[in-house]
Amino acid sequence: MAQDDRKLTVRTSGLARGFDGRAVLQGIDLEIRAGEFVALLGRSGSGKSTLLRALAELDHGVPGSGTIEVPKKRAVVFQDSRLLPWARVLDNVILGLDGSDAAERGRKALAEVGLAGREKAWPNELSGGEQQRVSLARSLVREPELLLADEPFGALDALTKIKMHGLLQELCAKHQPAVLLVTHDVDEAIALADRIIVLDHGRLAVELTVDLPHPRASRVVETAEYRRILLEALGVEVAA
Repeated sequence: MAQDDRKLTVRTSGLARGFDGRAVLQGIDLEIRAGEFVALLGRSGSGKSTLLRALAELDHGVPGSGTIEVPKKRAVVFQDSRLLPWARVLDNVILGLDGSDAAERGRKALAEVGLAGREKAWPNELSGGEQQRVSLARSLVREPELLLADEPFGALDALTKIKMHGLLQELCAKHQPAVLLVTHDVDEAIALADRIIVLDHGRLAVELTVDLPHPRASRVVETAEYRRILLEALGVEVAA
């Protein structure tokens, strides 16, 4: 389906946020369509997490202006899995979930992330990668129209991160949420996203459509130009 034909899931207009008199977001105009995977890059302090928290409506009381249109059905995945240590895995997944079939839906979600049979485990019995799988299951069991991910793989080792990339792609293809992924990792953005935007001093500086089929890890030549553009936008000099 052509992108223009897809339902508009996220729209911001003139979005501004500030802290202690300092402007963090300065007039952000952003649109994300249903099923679209957008990666957000930027240097530390550029406003990436501020934008994500605004879209998640988790920034109550923060001074700002502009308009935000987001669906009610949305979920957030953080770098820290934020599992309740006193609750078993299944209970973490279905926390706050309504309906008599909540437990069954939770078990199905755990099976989708490769953790069937671990329903009764405690969070501290899981590896870091497994904890993030539970976090993904907890988000997607609610069938969100918008998935907001704030560096969810930043604390994982390289091999686990690659596996999680594949899992996230698989789950997004199945559930079809719009996705905004905040990341510092240019290669992660290229590997996953349909579109990459770069935030610089609170403004959208670069917008890049990644028109390459998946998987992209072996497409070193095809991705080189994307890397160059993005690294330069982030202030990294690239050797010719």
